[in-house]
Amino acid sequence: MSKGDNRRQHPRAPIELRVEYKKVNTFFYDYTRNISKGGTFIKTPKPLPEGTEFIFLLVVPHLERPLRLRGVVRWIGDQPDPPRPRAKPTSGMGIEFVYEDDAERDSINKIVERLMIDQLGELAYTNLMGDG
Repeated sequence: MSKGDNRRQHPRAPIELRVEYKKVNTFFYDYTRNISKGGTFIKTPKPLPEGTEFIFLLVVPHLERPLRLRGVVRWIGDQPDPPRPRAKPTSGMGIEFVYEDDAERDSINKIVERLMIDQLGELAYTNLMGDG
């Protein structure tokens, strides 16, 4: 998949959250560039190989503990910064969330939806989702 844009199913919100994950025996702390109900873009100069499935923790402001997620790297590369068109693109990896079952998918979708509403506001969220 090239850059993920052609197959994206869910609108993204430009929300930066701390991400923690382990690669071999080293822990990494990076940040998301954006998030959707289907996945996230993690900013990192050292992305995991495409196709890698891994567990990561997402620090969400309204949760007591980090959210434990499973994801798979769908693409790696650079992502432009729309608010700063002359800025150097951000390196990283596009992650698709992987769910154990429909109940987990629904639970994570509700958390992401609340996060997007809290960060963007109700009107911007509604416009982003295409309901307005």
